[in-house]
Amino acid sequence: MPLGLFGLDGGVGLFVNLLILFLVVVYLALIWWTYLDARRRIEDPVLIACATAASVFPFLGTVVYTILRPPEYLEDREERELELRAAELELRQRIENSCPHCEYPIERSYLRCPNCERRLRNPCRKCHKPLDPRWGICPYCETAVRKQQRPEREGREGRRTDRARAQRAAGQRASGASRSSSGSTRSSSDGETRRQDRPAVGARNPQRPSSSSR
Repeated sequence: MPLGLFGLDGGVGLFVNLLILFLVVVYLALIWWTYLDARRRIEDPVLIACATAASVFPFLGTVVYTILRPPEYLEDREERELELRAAELELRQRIENSCPHCEYPIERSYLRCPNCERRLRNPCRKCHKPLDPRWGICPYCETAVRKQQRPEREGREGRRTDRARAQRAAGQRASGASRSSSGSTRSSSDGETRRQDRPAVGARNPQRPSSSSR
């Protein structure tokens, strides 16, 4: 045996042979374990191949992989995402099944909230079943739903009406000002004519004979 050259023979040589065999088995097992663990944690096959190739370096590659590997398995991550989606769906259902004004629990068949007595849904004009405000057609009798005007559209129309009213008020003010100015010009012209007529009347008086001269 090769170990006999170093003077290791007998029981010591057997122990060293078993130790070397154990290290080789552990080395191969670490490579296989790294491959399987990378498949459970990483989706990209290129990264899986890189992790397996890094574990070829005896023991050091596996240690580096254990430090840099993702913290959770793919199955755990998918399960966590499903739980989050289920929680979001449940929360959305609770929001839909509660009054938007007082958050009192309601049912889909309610037209008014039993707590705050506010209107929640409008009945269909044909089958009289509750309709969601976002629906464009009744799913029960296929009747078209008359949608209300959106608040943006209502705001725009309100602005337009306000502008029209302001323009009308400005026009009325301008017409009133023009009328007042025309009335003032007329009154001033009448005053001037009256003033011009008064001296003429006074000028005629000296021509008349006075009572003392008679």
